Amino acid sequence: MTNPTDDLFQFPCEFPIKVMGRDNEAFRTLTLAIVERHAGPLGAGRISERHSAKGNFLALTYTIEARDRAQLDAIYQDLTSSGVVLVAL
Repeated sequence: MTNPTDDLFQFPCEFPIKVMGRDNEAFRTLTLAIVERHAGPLGAGRISERHSAKGNFLALTYTIEARDRAQLDAIYQDLTSSGVVLVAL
C-alpha cells in the first residue's frame, strides 16, 4: 500500500523548508549545515530570511531539490532535534 502523502508530490521537485528560531549566527550555521548535509550545497538565491517584528526571531527558508520523501523526513528529523529550531515547516 502506498503512503497517501506520496501522491501530493512528484519527485524530484523544488521544496521550500522553513525553519524558525532565535536570531543568532548559531541558528543560521547549524540549520544550513543540516539542510546541505541532506540536499547538497545551496546557493544564496535558494535561501531567504525574514526577521520578526522585534528582531528576536528569524525565519529561514531553504529551497531544495527534493529527491524523495525519505530525504525530507531525514531533514525535518535532524532540524527538529537540533535544539536551535523552534518550528520547522
